[in-house]
Amino acid sequence: MRDSTRLPYPRSFLGLLLTGFTLVMLPLVGSLAYSAWNTEHLAGQSRTAVFNASQAARVSRSLVDRIGSVERLAQQIALLDDPELGADYARVHHSFRQLADEIAQLPLDATQSAALASTVAQEQSLYGRLTESPRAQLAAGEITGHVDRLSDSAREVLAISNLLVDREVERLRFNAEHVQRSLILLVIFSTAVALSIALALTRYISRPIAEIDAAIRQLGGADFSRPIAVRGPADLRYLGRRLDWLRRRLDEFETQKNRFLRHVSHELKTPLTALREGAELLHDQVAGPLAPPQRQVVAIIRDNSVKLQRLIEELLDYQRALHAAASLAVKPLMLDQLVAEATKAHHLAAQAKGLRLLVDAQPAMLEADPEKLRSIVDNLISNAVKFTPPGGVISVKARALGGEAVIEVMDSGPGVAPEERESIFNLFFRGRTKADTGVKGSGLGLAIARELVEAHGGQIAVVGGGAGGHFRVTLPRRGERRAHS
Repeated sequence: MRDSTRLPYPRSFLGLLLTGFTLVMLPLVGSLAYSAWNTEHLAGQSRTAVFNASQAARVSRSLVDRIGSVERLAQQIALLDDPELGADYARVHHSFRQLADEIAQLPLDATQSAALASTVAQEQSLYGRLTESPRAQLAAGEITGHVDRLSDSAREVLAISNLLVDREVERLRFNAEHVQRSLILLVIFSTAVALSIALALTRYISRPIAEIDAAIRQLGGADFSRPIAVRGPADLRYLGRRLDWLRRRLDEFETQKNRFLRHVSHELKTPLTALREGAELLHDQVAGPLAPPQRQVVAIIRDNSVKLQRLIEELLDYQRALHAAASLAVKPLMLDQLVAEATKAHHLAAQAKGLRLLVDAQPAMLEADPEKLRSIVDNLISNAVKFTPPGGVISVKARALGGEAVIEVMDSGPGVAPEERESIFNLFFRGRTKADTGVKGSGLGLAIARELVEAHGGQIAVVGGGAGGHFRVTLPRRGERRAHS
């Protein structure tokens, strides 16, 4: 059944990427939009603050100028009874009240409002005394006292503008710092949210890719028993179905190949067994005595039938080795311990030929299939024991060089001819050295070793420039394997 708790996937992988990109960008775009709004809001506050400050300065200066005009007209009205002076004073008084009203519209605190109200009241009192009917007679000193008090109040009003400017500047600075802190926190928060979404989406997006990778590794490991199913967008699910189709086809081919090998081995072994038995009967002269030429012919038949049977069995062994190379069980292991264990199995054979077997393995950790790696080392040492003459020396070295593990097997035998250094790893290749020394072999050991080395992502080669045989195996210390098809 389909897991209903999982989030649904878009129809295509491109749609999945676009959706993920959009989700990651949302908090960043929101943060950018909020930053732009805050910046515009702060710019509006700054414009308002500048406007209020300039208005306060202009109106306050104009108000002080009007008080000077009030003082001059008040002195003249006190001395002269001229209606035009009264009309001028009325216009100045009206202008004074307008300026006071403009100041009152500004954002004043209680102290500033009280100072403005006191100034307006004093000016209104003086205006009322000078324009009342009948007009009272005021002494010059009394007018001067009124005007002095009005001037003091005007200076307080003038100070209002300075205080207002300072207050607006302070408020603007406070708002700017607040916006700055808010934007820093917003950037940190939106970045954290975007990274969290990106990490979650990475796992969400990588899940079908990981399933495809696991399916390919399954096929590369020759495991055709488990069905392949890929969850995700429609195009990746389709790819999963095609991989499952490939799995079924490979399973059919593997079954047909194994059936073919079984049939071939059976069909060949049956007449070959009869041929060998007949050759043995003739060799033992069960059917009657043979002439010397006839015995030679029978010996040739018997020997070649044995060789043919051995080749058939080795071919089947090689096919099994290829299957083993396609399915590695990689795990961490110590290189020196594995080399020591593989070498121990050859000590008796070396002693029997009077060979000295030297091991120099340094401790190093790597990821490999222990059985397959032991088979590689075993094959190389076995070859060295075969081709090293009695009294010779075989040296096995293992060490780590950076990200690689290096295994070397050197012997004091005849070595490998330069023209055969590449061909020696080919299937069923028999070099000139085998023919010269009379050592029998199938030509499969080094071919199997190369398959196993390359399956680990490494290289095997013959090193020239010295006497004797010198084989070097280089493996990555991490699990980097080749893809088998």
